[in-house]
Amino acid sequence: MINTVRGRLTLWYVTALALVLAIFGAAFYVLLSRALHARVDNGLRSLIEVSTRSLSNDLDEGQSIISSALSTAAELATPEQSLLIFDPSGRLLAENHPKDDFQMRLPELGSIPEEKASLYTVTELGGDGAADYRVAARRVTIPPKNVTYVLLASQSLDAVEDELALLRKPLLFAGSVALLLAGLGGWLLARKSLAPVVAMAGSARRIGAENLGQQLPVANPRDELGQLGATFNELLARLHTSFELQRRFMADASHELRTPLSIMRTTASVTLRKRSRKKDEYREAIQMMDEQSRRLSRIVKDMFILSRADAGHYPLNKSSFYLNDLLEEVARAGGLLAEHKSVTIEITNSTEADFHGDEDLLRQMILNLVDNAIKYTSAGGVVRLSLTQESDNYMISVSDTGPGIPIEAQAHVFDRFYRANIEGSYSEETVSDGTGLGLAIAKWIAQAHDGNLELARSDHRGTTFIVKLPAHA
Repeated sequence: MINTVRGRLTLWYVTALALVLAIFGAAFYVLLSRALHARVDNGLRSLIEVSTRSLSNDLDEGQSIISSALSTAAELATPEQSLLIFDPSGRLLAENHPKDDFQMRLPELGSIPEEKASLYTVTELGGDGAADYRVAARRVTIPPKNVTYVLLASQSLDAVEDELALLRKPLLFAGSVALLLAGLGGWLLARKSLAPVVAMAGSARRIGAENLGQQLPVANPRDELGQLGATFNELLARLHTSFELQRRFMADASHELRTPLSIMRTTASVTLRKRSRKKDEYREAIQMMDEQSRRLSRIVKDMFILSRADAGHYPLNKSSFYLNDLLEEVARAGGLLAEHKSVTIEITNSTEADFHGDEDLLRQMILNLVDNAIKYTSAGGVVRLSLTQESDNYMISVSDTGPGIPIEAQAHVFDRFYRANIEGSYSEETVSDGTGLGLAIAKWIAQAHDGNLELARSDHRGTTFIVKLPAHA
């Protein structure tokens, strides 16, 4: 029970209530005990004062000390209090024990004060056990002879103890009932309060990789548990999206890898089916298998880059260089492919831009954009590169004069293994040469450098991609 949150909450409720009840009960008990004992002490002081005045009046009337003491003891006797009167030598003149056999002993005369009564408690051992008595002692000097007498008054504390005992029983009973009710109420309250957590735990236990789209039940989205459930549902939604992307990535990767493997297997099978072939036929078959193996290598390399990037394990080898020099280098490298397709590459604007980043990755990013632009541009078209600085950012623009990307495909151009179907933009040979990962890798490289890659424009006049990178001093 203590191992559960409900058990610990209930124990905390009961412990807190028990502590509060103990403090208030003890305080009330102590205050009442002091009040009852003060009442006994005041009664004994009053008895001493009244006895002193009665004894003084009798002596003023001419009575003897013995008769005065006897009459005072008889008149002021009560069922609860005892009174003893002694002369200056300590001889007992009068006494009155109305209720019990408690015999007060005269203390040392020098220890008895004159100004006020001295109060102390005496424990008497008897057949029924120990009994406590409260005793008041005082020396009084009575004129006209100024003779000093000793007065002792006592009262049993049994009545006080009985009253306190009557109080202890209901206090203990009420405290036990209160703790029992608090424990039961705390258990029910904790159970009701934690019921949403139990429901969410049961639902979470049934969620697996196959049903990540399932949501946890949220009873009250405004309280803390509801916010926890909503946060967990958001986490599940992100995991569901991530799993779906991974599933789609694996399916697309399998499809992309299957095509070149199928071509290579078919080529090898057809070539080996005939025992003897011409040398040119073998060369053609090997050349086709070589092209497909290179495509496989590119796909595997791109997948490896993206997988490491998704895991956050791809290191950036940063160094200082100039983006304008990198742009000119890419333009020269892309010129060979552009010349093969009769496409022109132009640098329309180039600002000197010093930058600190991974030069190899940024080169790959721009090459991917230029390669796509050349593929989507017909013979006689132009691919334009531009580098400008706007405020605190460098803007790298790659534009082509191709037919543009269809509107329905523009939202998916950065998806992995996605290739828009643009008729007349490139040959079947070029289609099979792509991997569908170039733009996804380019976007990741820009984001890895605290920048961004976006499709700025795409229509019948052509397509423009813009890379935004932060300018570093």
